[in-house]
Amino acid sequence: MQYIGINHSGESWAAALVESRVFPLAPVAEFWADAAGWQDKSVSLTSGAAGDSTASASASDAGSWLERGSVTEVPLVPASARVICVGLNYKAHVAEGSYKDQELPPYPTLFGRWTASLSVGNVPVPVPAGEDGLDWEGEVAAYIGQRVESADGAEAGDAVFGYSTFNDITARRAQKLTSQWTLGKNGDFTGPLGPLVSRDEVGDLRDGLQVRTLVNGVEAQNGNTRDMIFSVPAIISLISQTLTLHPGDVIATGTPEGVGYARTPQWLLQPGDTVEVEIEKLGTLTTPVGDISLRGRA
Repeated sequence: MQYIGINHSGESWAAALVESRVFPLAPVAEFWADAAGWQDKSVSLTSGAAGDSTASASASDAGSWLERGSVTEVPLVPASARVICVGLNYKAHVAEGSYKDQELPPYPTLFGRWTASLSVGNVPVPVPAGEDGLDWEGEVAAYIGQRVESADGAEAGDAVFGYSTFNDITARRAQKLTSQWTLGKNGDFTGPLGPLVSRDEVGDLRDGLQVRTLVNGVEAQNGNTRDMIFSVPAIISLISQTLTLHPGDVIATGTPEGVGYARTPQWLLQPGDTVEVEIEKLGTLTTPVGDISLRGRA
């Protein structure tokens, strides 16, 4: 099952997605309070919807649906969520950057994103002032579906509700100003997320999903999740030893090699460019790039 966030009835709602049809389920916070229960309900609600031209288009009836093109999409993440990103989680990515002469880290490099930086597909992202451009980082995002506290690997893996495409779009100049990456990782609209796909449809990332990033149709990244240094269960388990994870929290799992700043000459996103993150089983996330005037929407 796939899910998206939408503006509905004056607030952010979770909705099931079947092809181009959107089935509103519940306000985002209510959805994450019982994600497994809503998954069961959404399967029943959308049963037979694909290709059923007789389904009601009224949003007021049970089982009603809306055309995806008629709704405004928003991140399917509660305002209270923590978004924890993993840096340096593919060996080849470590080797291409400024950490190439260092040993692999014994623990994952973690940093935070604020939910205010999140976005969805097809929303333009502005190049900030003082930046020569923006860099792409195509990756898989994992969504926590249940409370996780001091979990072992098996418990941590079971806590994942689903996955989506993610682009950890980065302002490299700002990122490199200090040893902490927060500034460069929280630019306006720089965290686009694709539709969430339930774990049962995706499987275990350790079995391998292809992760590709294209810039203006040209392949920039081509990696596979089986090459991750730290698995999703291991990352969640480590985090949960220190802080409690809650439903709706997001773990961005890191990017493979092929980022723009590590190239000679550097290749960075400019206004007018389009970047796509294409992940097996998860779909394609498209983000256009604009100029600084877009910051007026933030």
